[in-house]
Amino acid sequence: MADELRLSIEKLVYGGDGLAHADGNTVFVPYVLPGEEVRAAAKSRQKKLLWAELLEVTSPAKERGKPRCPHFQKCGGCHYQHISAAEQLRLKKEILRETLTRLGGISWDGAIVEHAAEPYGYRNRAQWAVRAGMPRALGYFLPESSVILPIDECPVLSPLLAQTFLKLQDMTRLGTLPAGVEEIEAFADSRDEKIALNVAFDKFPKPAQELTSTFRSALPQIESLLLLDQKKNRFELSGPGYLTQEAGGYQYRVSHLSFFQVNRFLIEDLLKTVVANAQGELALDLYAGVGFFTLPLAKAFSSVVSVDANLAATRDLHANAETAGVAIVSHNEHAEEFLKKTKDHPEFVVLDPPRAGLGAQAAKGLAELGAKEIVYLSCDPSTLARDLAVLTNSARKPKEIPAPTNRYEITEMHLFDLFPQTFHIETLVRLRKAP
Repeated sequence: MADELRLSIEKLVYGGDGLAHADGNTVFVPYVLPGEEVRAAAKSRQKKLLWAELLEVTSPAKERGKPRCPHFQKCGGCHYQHISAAEQLRLKKEILRETLTRLGGISWDGAIVEHAAEPYGYRNRAQWAVRAGMPRALGYFLPESSVILPIDECPVLSPLLAQTFLKLQDMTRLGTLPAGVEEIEAFADSRDEKIALNVAFDKFPKPAQELTSTFRSALPQIESLLLLDQKKNRFELSGPGYLTQEAGGYQYRVSHLSFFQVNRFLIEDLLKTVVANAQGELALDLYAGVGFFTLPLAKAFSSVVSVDANLAATRDLHANAETAGVAIVSHNEHAEEFLKKTKDHPEFVVLDPPRAGLGAQAAKGLAELGAKEIVYLSCDPSTLARDLAVLTNSARKPKEIPAPTNRYEITEMHLFDLFPQTFHIETLVRLRKAP
């Protein structure tokens, strides 16, 4: 299927593509801007939906700019480098409003408060795959593919991660990277001075001590190193097993297998915005991770309950609470299970779920707790729309979910541009229990 199409791009949609229509079909094409005329080649079809590859922009929009990265449009990691940072934000707000209305019946006419920082050099974590063959090379997987594209630079990485990548790439191409490495994940601390490295091998080609020595000699900034032999399902740790991140006057231990926000410039702003003016008797932190929000909430509330299914993160949370000198109650379980059985009645709830969101049934359970205020931090507008439909008792809520006893009203909406150059949208929604 390589039919050539001439398209007028109508708008951008969530996922990074532009939308157009041709011969009764809806067409999605990447790396475009609204108002542009383009040539594209059809790649795949599903009924009247077509996905196309961009061939040429015949009439560019005035907002089109020059991408900074030479791998843009090949690597697939970035979707918007052809758009200025300010225009990316404007378009993301449009996409957010449209998605919430279309999928959740959520009509929000108020302001969407923008939170943005440096559009490059922001990532404190990255994952690279090793391409076999000669020469070996590090790179990123192409979208929805097992093909690895070798790269020479990645301008969204923090300076330390970029430096770490260059050294590892040199080792890979020169043949000094140990054999059997399949994937490397690097994580930088908040000062961008130390790194934690996760290295996954098919199997260890040498004793773990020798492998550790190779990496530490090449990369003196390594604070902690975790090696994985996948054949034997065996881990070898060198170092403390964690990095320390600082935000809002708190110190967070983040282990090799724990999650932490990846945009090093917006971490502080995110923390302050979520916990702004929150105080009272009982707060609930769902998907608490290492306690990013739990620690400041523990200072503002008499009691805080945190819930997370990741055991490594829960262990970090306990260590972080001890360092901060705060008492917490924590549950190492899935938030959905916790909500089915809890008897707690918090005044304030914060939740930061993964892309799948809370789920309609769990959203109903959350509403039934009757908290005065809920702060929902979402990384996917479509699942956010579904969950907000339940919490606000919108007409679009799933038919199989009866309306919860309590109804919530949106009081604030914020867009944190945690992933500039990509289509990803981080939304913070503040909700208040309706009278």
